Amino acid sequence: MAKAPTILVITAGGPYPWIIINALAGRFGGVEVALEQPESKALFLKRRARKVGWLQTAGQFLTMSVSRFGKRFVRTREAELIASHNLETTPSPLVPVTPVSSANGDDCLAMIAAKAPDVVFLASCRMLSRKTLAVIPCPVINYHSGINPKYRGLAGGWWARASGDTANYGTTVHLVDAGVDTGDILYQAFLEPDPRDTLLTDAMTMAAGSREIAIQAVEDAVNGRLQPKSSDLPSVQRFHPPIWTYLWTGLSKRIW
Repeated sequence: MAKAPTILVITAGGPYPWIIINALAGRFGGVEVALEQPESKALFLKRRARKVGWLQTAGQFLTMSVSRFGKRFVRTREAELIASHNLETTPSPLVPVTPVSSANGDDCLAMIAAKAPDVVFLASCRMLSRKTLAVIPCPVINYHSGINPKYRGLAGGWWARASGDTANYGTTVHLVDAGVDTGDILYQAFLEPDPRDTLLTDAMTMAAGSREIAIQAVEDAVNGRLQPKSSDLPSVQRFHPPIWTYLWTGLSKRIW
């Protein structure tokens, strides 16, 4: 009997990553999780400000704060998604979880070396540094809530809906390089946005419709048949919308 492949998932946790992780665990027997610890807000804000400036960072942080407050208002929609798609949004007792400092931490690198996985799968974790990527001998795959390369980064579903680009509402599973969601594409799921979805529920809706492409990508990786491809879409890195953009879009277009 062939040995089950070892799949190491690196994640910061949360409902939508666990949807994907549990789907992988249901298909493959050797799934383990390296669970990142939260990053300090100060470090996150400083890094973001270096990219977009303090004004945009402040606006994005306000949107993130409003989103956290608003989670109580989307519980009905989340319950509908969980029931209608049979989603498993919490850690499975069958999946071993090991806390690590970060995806680039020495403890995570030691875990990768010890487990010798056939695939490293990323789902909502920090970017891997060039140094980290250089020492991982197996394929490294990322699940991304957006259609690459047009909706790289954050809030890809919201930006697609806000732009009226619903044809590119969906997800991407891709190989990982040192850029922000710039690795070659393996599979994409183009989904139909629901008018009830918001910035707070896009990720769960997308994960519900993307479990099969995650499974297929891992299956290809463990069987040595990855077929990466590129896209002719424009390449744009997205961030959370600043609060003024988020409120204006909600009030004028009813897209939250």
